[in-house]
Amino acid sequence: MSMGWSTHRLLLLRELQLRGTITAVAAALNYSPSTVSQQLAQLEQEVGVSLLQADGRRVRLTAQGEAVAEHAARVLALEERVREDLDLDNPIPAPVRISALQTSARALLPRMLDMLGVSHPGLRIEAWVVPPEEGLFEVEARGFDLVIAEQYPGHTRERRPGLDRVTLGRDPIRLAVSPDSPIRSLEEAAEAPWIMEPVGTAVRTWSVQQCRAAGFEPDVRYSAADLLAQVRLISAGHAVGLLPEQLLAGDESPVRLIDLPGNPHRELFTAARESSRESPGIVAVRQALRQAFGDATAVFEDPHAMPHIG
Repeated sequence: MSMGWSTHRLLLLRELQLRGTITAVAAALNYSPSTVSQQLAQLEQEVGVSLLQADGRRVRLTAQGEAVAEHAARVLALEERVREDLDLDNPIPAPVRISALQTSARALLPRMLDMLGVSHPGLRIEAWVVPPEEGLFEVEARGFDLVIAEQYPGHTRERRPGLDRVTLGRDPIRLAVSPDSPIRSLEEAAEAPWIMEPVGTAVRTWSVQQCRAAGFEPDVRYSAADLLAQVRLISAGHAVGLLPEQLLAGDESPVRLIDLPGNPHRELFTAARESSRESPGIVAVRQALRQAFGDATAVFEDPHAMPHIG
């Protein structure tokens, strides 16, 4: 219940609570900053208390503003559950907006879309390839409906309020070298040039720790968030790196994979808002993703699918 307050304006306040600036809210919702400011000022009149206060050149929520923003989150969740109930008997579920990390977009999305085209031919799927951190935030902020994310051993991702988490599966991580490289173990890669993801990412921290545990500091000469660029550089013999197996699904660039000590895996999971997790579209997408993951795993379990050293 919104006490007569505009639900649309409550949404803007909730967005401000999550995104931090009026400019960011305006960009996310395709409004002008002045329109957002005017709508929030109108909400203050409706509520009858100060919701915002100046903080330098920005504004921040007052204590009352924080309280109303939390109320807004509950109102928006309730409305989403109502829409979900109304959608149960709809032969064509509401569109599903998906955020996927690069490896899953490459290995899972095509197969998932094939299956949904058969099981739910009218279901509209929209997908963006973005980092898990951004995807999780945007699901909470209603920019996406479902995120495919990852977490590496010892680096559990933050559990954002109002989101569920469903494990999709485990994906082995191995040392990748060029096909003609003499390297046969992680320890033998101590003197090799390395390529890793940018500093500050969980996978970069994890990768460096693996090298240190093997007794050396990696010579990271190249940094790329694009894992396909990493594969190309490794394949050409210019670097080595730690890559998830799923990335290499159907890749034409030859690399040789070497098992790591302890055979580490990353965990893939999906997250959706608890208020919409039972919607027909999200249920259908998750079911198709589980099947697609199983299909991809079966390919990698084929001993002829990708050369690697156990």
